[in-house]
Order: sequence, then structure tokens, then C-alpha cells
Amino acid sequence: MKNLNSIIILICFLAIQYFSWSKVTEPIDKIVAIVGDEVILLSDVQAQAMVLAQQDIRFDPNDPSLQKRILDQLINEKLILIKAKEDSITVSDEEIDQQWEFRLKALVQHYGSEKRIEEIYGMPISKLKSEYRDDIRKFLLTEKMKEKKFGNIKVSEREVKEFYEQYKDSLPTIPEQVELYHIVKSFVPPEEVRRQKFELAKKVRDSIIMTGDFVQFVKKYSDDLSSVPSGGELGWVPRGRFFPEFEQAAFNLQIREVSPPVETPLGFHIIQLLGKVKDSILVRHILFKITPSEVEIQNTKRFLDSIRTLYYKGTPFEELAKTFSDEMETRGAGGFLGRFPIDNLPENIRNITDTLKQGEVSSPALYKTHPVESYHIIYKKRVIPPHKPEPQTDYKELEQLCITFKQNKLYLEWIEELRKKIYWEIIE
Repeated sequence: MKNLNSIIILICFLAIQYFSWSKVTEPIDKIVAIVGDEVILLSDVQAQAMVLAQQDIRFDPNDPSLQKRILDQLINEKLILIKAKEDSITVSDEEIDQQWEFRLKALVQHYGSEKRIEEIYGMPISKLKSEYRDDIRKFLLTEKMKEKKFGNIKVSEREVKEFYEQYKDSLPTIPEQVELYHIVKSFVPPEEVRRQKFELAKKVRDSIIMTGDFVQFVKKYSDDLSSVPSGGELGWVPRGRFFPEFEQAAFNLQIREVSPPVETPLGFHIIQLLGKVKDSILVRHILFKITPSEVEIQNTKRFLDSIRTLYYKGTPFEELAKTFSDEMETRGAGGFLGRFPIDNLPENIRNITDTLKQGEVSSPALYKTHPVESYHIIYKKRVIPPHKPEPQTDYKELEQLCITFKQNKLYLEWIEELRKKIYWEIIE
């Protein structure tokens, strides 16, 4: 669903620029379309045109044909919003808060600080949140409606085959790819280190119970540096995102209750529950991270080097991964990470694989994307040149292209139905 996905990215996730142009510049406004009981303003269209122009200089924000396409898509979004209301789709306050936090972080990343945001908009963050609360609610309603309608679209092997036969001459070329495998070794802390961290966590928890001042102890002790500025708060998080041990403890707490030390692969946590609904929680925590010593790091590297040596002596890498890797998600598949377009590899992975020839294994490197402190070795099995997709070698890619095609087709048919059933009018 290439067109639909690009529209979603444009209108929804580039909200940073949208906020800037629609609320700050305040152009002379008028109603350009009515959809049910919703209106679309000229400033809405101009804001989206400006977003496109900022992202790609080939777009002229004053181009009437561009503005017409944007207006058509905004009408479609309003139709979906009305349909969501008709279907009694709801959005919770917690979901709105989560989306606001996501957007606020994006704004901070874009402008540098919350203070700068307040200067640009001429209002405090709290008022800005209030201003956009209804916009966020409408956005989430339309996204839920789309997910309900198209989120579970599947295709059969026959559909993939027919899609390929019909469009094989016009299918996009798959860019150069690299097929990667890896073996991960995590640090196992000595029992004495674990005991010391546990005892410290217990003492801090006792002090919090006595003083009631969780935030001060966050600032003094927490090893989760990303959450220290917010007093240890992690925001509203849906079920299934935390480590199971952390999540179970957090959901069992009462509001404002402080947990005993909870161990996860990261170390020990003290958790305080600030809010809870059926499937989401708002918590803050203090992390007592178990940091490996230099001796442990060197031992881990030596172990991975020994595995690397076994590979070069003739043992298949996949066999070694099934035997030695600590990452359960990839271990069963022989350490298979995937086939990736070379240009889209994360920088830390590409820096390693660029130094390898096909069939080579890297030296041990810090596994930065793994939540537990770990090292890994990467096997560059093969480089796949740019090529047109073929069913025998690129079935997954073809399947996804077929799903996208089917979603887009059904989406356009659905929009046509909505345009016949729901009142809408363009105001010239």
C-alpha cells in the first residue's frame, strides 16, 4: 500500500512541521471542504503542502494540482474519521497521552529543547498539549479504523503467483542486499556482584518508603540515564513492552506503591506505579545496572574468538549459533539476522559488515541494539546483487508487495464507498 503508507507518513508522522505551519503562521483562513460534520480549512491544505515542499524541493507548495491531491487525501481522512465514530471506535486518554509523548519527543529532537518549543509556539508545553489533544484523538481514531479494516490482510500463494505473473515486468528492483547471521554472548555477572546490587536496591527501597521521595533517589542512584531527567518515568506503556519480570511486578502494584527489587536481564529495578488501565501502565523506576568488569568483557571476547576459530576450521556458522548463541530469537534459525538492503543497515552493523568479505566472520563487537549488555560476532554469508524479484528466491518480498497492492486496492474501493455514503462537498 505504497500510496497509503506515504500519505500516513506525510500527514501523521510529520506532525512537527504541520504544527509549525498550521498553528504558528496562522494564514488567512477559509473553509475549503465539508465532510459530514467536519470541516477542512485552507490552512490545513497549505500546511501539508509546505510539509511536502520541506521534504522534497521538487514540490511547489503553491501548485494547484498538488493542493488538490492533498485536499482529496484530507477528505479521505475525514471520511475515515466519521466512519470510525459510526463504528464506535474509541481512543483512551492513555493512548492520547502516549501519542502526545511520542510527538513531544519528536519536537524536542527537532527543535532542541522544550524551552525552544515554548518560544516558537508562544505557549507552555501544557497548553500546547491541550491545544492538540483533539487533533491527536482524531488521528488515533482514523489509524484504528484503518488497522481494523486492513491490518489483517493476507494473501495466498496463488495470489502471490498471480500478482507476480501480472506485474513481473514492472516490479521494483530489489537493491543490493547482504545476508547476515550472528552469535551473541551475554555477560553472566558473578554472584557476589548480583548480591551487592540487590542489597543496595533493598536499602534504597527502604529509604524511599521512609521518606516518600522517589525522585531524589532516582537522581542519586538510577543507571537508566535516559529516564533520570523525568524522575524515572517511562511514560504510558502497553502490556508486552517490558521484560516479563518487570511487567508482572508493575501490573501487580497498587497506585503509588513501590515494589521490592525486581531482577531483569538489565539488573535490579525499584518500580513505582503511577497509573494503570486494563492494558497499559504508567511507571517510574530506578535501575541498578549490573555492569560487567573488564575481566568479564575480555573473557566474553575470547570465547567468541574461539567460536570464530571453529568456523574457520570448518564448523558451519549456523551450527555454532544453534549451540552457543544466547539470543533465543535467532538461535533456532542458526543465528539468522535477515537479508538487508546494504544502504539501510544500521550504522553500527554496517561499520562491521563493510570490513568483511563474503563468507567472513567479524571480530567480537558490542551488541548495541540488545537490551542486555552483550557482544556478538557477525557472519556475512553472502552479498546479493540488485535484481528483479523471483518467486524462488524472493518470496517474502513478493508476498509483502502483493499484500501492499491488495491493501491499496481495497483502500481505494473502500474510500469510493464512503464517498457515496457520507456527505462531503468541496467549497470553491
